[in-house]
Amino acid sequence: MKGRESGMPEEAAWSSYFDPGCVLDRLGCDGACRDAFEFGCGYGTFSVPAASRIAGALYTQDIEPEMVAATAQKAQGAGLSNVLAEVRDFMSGGTGRPDASVDYAMLFNLLHVEGPVELLREARRILAPGGRLGVIHWRADVETPRGPPLGIRPTPEQVREWGEAAGLRFERFEALPCCSWHWGLVLRRDAH
Repeated sequence: MKGRESGMPEEAAWSSYFDPGCVLDRLGCDGACRDAFEFGCGYGTFSVPAASRIAGALYTQDIEPEMVAATAQKAQGAGLSNVLAEVRDFMSGGTGRPDASVDYAMLFNLLHVEGPVELLREARRILAPGGRLGVIHWRADVETPRGPPLGIRPTPEQVREWGEAAGLRFERFEALPCCSWHWGLVLRRDAH
């Protein structure tokens, strides 16, 4: 089930909206992470930079076969063998990943979908104790060149509440000066 308002623009336009390295730095995706998971790889905008900085594998899924193929091709072109891209509908069937199997997860520009708490519960399930979830989304307080309608864009405060309802602990909000149309936050699965 594709989430509402989930269409992608042309890749050149999409890539111009982000500084992936800066976003990943600010949200704590680094060499301290072994395995990571990405909900929705899109063009691989964050997949390849994330895979190049973690110690283990990056598992990434998307409902669109052409997005998975593009991501796999980019990873191969970058000489990365640790990107495991899969076509999967994680919205209706979950990720299929084992419980507590990743140190880091990325939910970027997705929490405007129906059932955001269920998606956050799935993120919590696959996170190892102490694991972190990085979230970014389009801001609703400024004009943006893209993004879902303002009425369904979540605020950082809403995502914090949803994350806590899903059993995650709020760690911090992150301003993203390198990505001015977005906000970020980090949630954590408790270590025990």
